[in-house]
Amino acid sequence: MTTQTKRIIILVEDLFNIFEFWYPYYRLQEAGMEVTVVGPEKGKFYTGKPATEIQADIDAASVRVEDYHGLLIPGGYAPDRMRRYPAMVDIVRNMNMDQKPVAAICHAGWMLISADILKGRSVTSYVAIKDDMLNAGAVWKDRPVVVDKNLITSRKPEDLPVFMKTFLMMFEKERPPAASF
Repeated sequence: MTTQTKRIIILVEDLFNIFEFWYPYYRLQEAGMEVTVVGPEKGKFYTGKPATEIQADIDAASVRVEDYHGLLIPGGYAPDRMRRYPAMVDIVRNMNMDQKPVAAICHAGWMLISADILKGRSVTSYVAIKDDMLNAGAVWKDRPVVVDKNLITSRKPEDLPVFMKTFLMMFEKERPPAASF
């Protein structure tokens, strides 16, 4: 995989799911990608549940979407906090508009809803936000991973291996077909 020059954003806020943050963080680095942690405030430490911390490299308002190749949004309750910051929602919306890979797991679907990018799109999420996704116009499927063009969604930490494999495939010459697995 030739990913050495790829720059990926991972969004963060307090109460992120530690598995859904750290597993992708290290898998992306292992694949040779440069990972930038983006939160509402640069330099602030954000706490996951249960109690690990990560420091934001940059604040959301300073992000230039054109400088990045993809976006990953971990779940937990962090997405409910993230969507309170218009700059964070704008990152999701603009990455999607540019057709760059946008990956969301678990409760991260809340960010996709706030970015208003779900109408007619096939997705999955943690079952507790299924109704929210449907009300936003999504076609919800109970699958470990659902791919709809540039959008990759997954349900829960147990799905991380296939979720990350699929996200990383988005940066290969041949992207995975729209699918649910």
